[in-house]
Amino acid sequence: MARPDPHSFRDDTQPVVEHLSWTARADFGARTLDAVAELRLRPGGAGRSAPGPLDLDTRDLAITSVTAGGADAAFELGPADPVMGSRLRITLPAAANAVRIGYRTSPRSTALQWCTPEQTADGTHPFLYSQCQTIHARSMLPIQDTPAVRFSYDATLQVPAGLTALMSASSAGPGDGGFRFRQQQTIPAYLLALAAGRLEGREIGPRSTVWAEPSRLAAAAWEFAGVEHMLATAEELLGPYAWGRADLLVLPPSYPYGGMENPQLIFLTPTLIAGDRSLVTVVAHEIAHAWTGNLVTAASLDHFWVNEGFTVFAEHEITARIIGRDLTELQAAVGRADLEADLRYLAGQPELTRLRLDLRGIDPDVASSHVALEKGYLFLRAIAESAGAARFLGVLRDFLAAFRFRSVTGEEAVAFFRERLPGAVDYGEWLHGTGLPAGAPAVTSPLLDAVRAVGQAAPAPDVAAAWSADEWQVYLAGLQPPVPAGLLAGLDERYRLTASANPEILRLWLTAALRSGYRPAVPAAVELLGRVGRLKFLKPLYDALAGSPDTRVLALECFERYRGRYHPIAVTVIGARLGEAARGDARPGQDG
Repeated sequence: MARPDPHSFRDDTQPVVEHLSWTARADFGARTLDAVAELRLRPGGAGRSAPGPLDLDTRDLAITSVTAGGADAAFELGPADPVMGSRLRITLPAAANAVRIGYRTSPRSTALQWCTPEQTADGTHPFLYSQCQTIHARSMLPIQDTPAVRFSYDATLQVPAGLTALMSASSAGPGDGGFRFRQQQTIPAYLLALAAGRLEGREIGPRSTVWAEPSRLAAAAWEFAGVEHMLATAEELLGPYAWGRADLLVLPPSYPYGGMENPQLIFLTPTLIAGDRSLVTVVAHEIAHAWTGNLVTAASLDHFWVNEGFTVFAEHEITARIIGRDLTELQAAVGRADLEADLRYLAGQPELTRLRLDLRGIDPDVASSHVALEKGYLFLRAIAESAGAARFLGVLRDFLAAFRFRSVTGEEAVAFFRERLPGAVDYGEWLHGTGLPAGAPAVTSPLLDAVRAVGQAAPAPDVAAAWSADEWQVYLAGLQPPVPAGLLAGLDERYRLTASANPEILRLWLTAALRSGYRPAVPAAVELLGRVGRLKFLKPLYDALAGSPDTRVLALECFERYRGRYHPIAVTVIGARLGEAARGDARPGQDG
């Protein structure tokens, strides 16, 4: 049996899903989807025409019926693997080119969060949203849940009256008592996305609508008004946008990531609404994914850097043309600091600091880190600095055109660049080596130098007054705990950092303050942990609380108090980290 993806039961000699027709009814009381998935198939690598098996990935699905070729088909649901879920093996009749599966999801589905009205911004209606990355689509439908398989889809989603449903697809109008959608391009399963809640939309560009709960719509529309500029800039760099619409959806506070690049419907955390547009470069990151990740996709999570490293590189190229290279370098410096923190955490697991991973038997949510994003970015930046920026961007556009709507391994990506830019870097060391290679690109700019010159001291009032949010983030990221108590108290008194309205500044400040034993930061951290579910905030704050004997019990108490508000992915990640912290071996996970 050929299993190219360590997180999928798929055998690549079996038929491949090429189109999904999906109908689902959302039962908010039971927290389940009652659904039917019809999978249209094409022959696999062996071109099988005789009866044989089809293996699909599932997790906690109750299978009620399976038909193929107009008749019931034999099927077997295998035992549950703690990482992969259960294999659904269907015996197909000869020449069958489709299979129809009736099923129901579990209230424990790791892809779905069913928010009560109290867990939403407006507090009036329930809210449902999905998060299928990394390997959670299988808990929403039986599918070949691997980025190596791409399929188109049409769907009908039935939700209670008063709610609006959205998906990562074009609206196909009402029908069958629900909302209908069609995605004509092929996507991997992790990009299948849905949301349903009391939502309103507002046009913010010729191909973009922002959706949000009514109380947040005006603020969201103002914050993200620059989306068309970002799209146009990305097209100048990377080629035509292939997805038609680029709508945005602001999710409830429990959303575990900063954003998710779902085609035609980018998911965003409400923590980006800072009131000054200082955090909207996350939107540039998700837009860049339309090319690097959605158009050209990593073949498995062992090659995740192909999605994320290319996207961080493209993001910085987009923002450099919009806000300037100096401010972009400040943001790159914060990313470099996050990477170096993760490398320190992973010192005992150096295999997880490689770009080319081997995650067999490992939960990818727990194992992920900034390595794929920031080390991947530095790899590509090193090639660009060696070969010349213009030449590298030309090769990047050729790469995106050559692998358009395909899934590729890291080795295939490296071979493409090595052939066209031979000798630019030590490709093998970057791909397979641990840590950062000697001579990795240095992030530099006059603004960055000026902030770093302040060092571990307090900035002068006139200097701090002129700092942007990016400069504050670089300064706070550079504070090395333990920071003297007098410095922390002085900073807090003068600049009211514990009460900062900017979530990124607050995250960095509270992390440094907690790690330095600054007690006034503790109640602010507890309050923040109770109102956000973004992993970028949860992980460092829980780590800092759990890392001190004085607050370790408080960290566990907070998690038990708030875990019901968090997404299942966040519960898994934070639960694992707190367990590791108790054993003294905490390690990182990818920020959102």
